[in-house]
Amino acid sequence: MGATFGLAEFGFLLSGLRWTLLLSVIAFVGGGLVGLAVALARTGTSAVLRRATAGYIAVFQGTPLLMQLFVVYYGLGLIGLQVPAWAAVAIGFTLNASAFLGEIWRGAIQAVPSGQSEAATALGIRYPARMRHIVLPQAFRIAQPATVGYLVQLIKGTSLAAIVGFIELARAGQIVSNQTYQPILVFGVVGALYFVLCWPLSLYSARLETRFAANAR
Repeated sequence: MGATFGLAEFGFLLSGLRWTLLLSVIAFVGGGLVGLAVALARTGTSAVLRRATAGYIAVFQGTPLLMQLFVVYYGLGLIGLQVPAWAAVAIGFTLNASAFLGEIWRGAIQAVPSGQSEAATALGIRYPARMRHIVLPQAFRIAQPATVGYLVQLIKGTSLAAIVGFIELARAGQIVSNQTYQPILVFGVVGALYFVLCWPLSLYSARLETRFAANAR
């Protein structure tokens, strides 16, 4: 007979939840910074950078995230870099997030009316100031619904980190389930915790999308 599901087991799930949140924040922030650079390169004037970043996006959007985590985790080991599982999955998720966020923000930048950039150029405003003060503030507002929606997918996607031994919420649930032999109860609690995290974000994304559609009329 296994142990019963109690406060200790629930505390272990909350510990996994903490790592899920931490991994999501690292991937979202790191992916956002790299994704912004990707988006700027994709919309810039350099044909070489446009092609390179288009290939970068194609690789990460066209291959399974699970495979990307394997490549990062075992690939770093092959070149002599021994990193803990949490660092490997953080790198893998950051790279993956940067490709998706970069493409989201590229579309948002291109959705800003080109006449505004042309007017700024005519006034002698240089590219960095033009992007910082005119284009990017509008682009980020346009991209908000899709960005929040992607964050929901990112949180749920962290469950794949368990494949390399990282103990996040889903992996913690599997461990507790194996100890208690109560998979329905354990994964019901795990699902409820994911729901508490993701449902408010999904509502917020839908609200942003409705507001943006209303403002666009």
